[in-house]
Amino acid sequence: MRTEAISSVTLRRLTVAGLLTATALLLSGVSIPFGPTKCFPFQHTVNVVGGILLGPWWAAGTALVTSVLRVAMGTGTLFAFPGSVPGALAVGLAYRFLRKDWCALAEPLGTGPVGATLSALLIAPAMGKSVGFWALQSAFLTSAIPGCIIGYAVIAGLRKSGVNVD
Repeated sequence: MRTEAISSVTLRRLTVAGLLTATALLLSGVSIPFGPTKCFPFQHTVNVVGGILLGPWWAAGTALVTSVLRVAMGTGTLFAFPGSVPGALAVGLAYRFLRKDWCALAEPLGTGPVGATLSALLIAPAMGKSVGFWALQSAFLTSAIPGCIIGYAVIAGLRKSGVNVD
């Protein structure tokens, strides 16, 4: 009996993760070129929704899979990885401990300082680009801030419509 309950939860999370990945890919055409990156607010929206609905690890996995697929499709750069996974983790961890919808606002904290640091130290040199931390942080925050606000609105809408978010 316990195995069935675990399988049911895993199947639900896998389904939601797949739907969030598909949503992010579907909306991946909406990007704002900014410096060396493509700013993508809907990835951050998906990070917020995933962090709250799925938790930190599933949300990070969703961000990772989405980044791989976006790079493969040509709608993202290698900056998609550090620009998405830390934000998803930040929302998921904040929500796990605080259980408040405003944890959506943690997404730019993961994407900005953490993602920009990883990008400046690892990704940019690997791509042969010389990009500073502040340039990357402002580029990432350009999409993370609107994305987390949209994500917060999506979660609020789901709650208002009676969907069980917890």
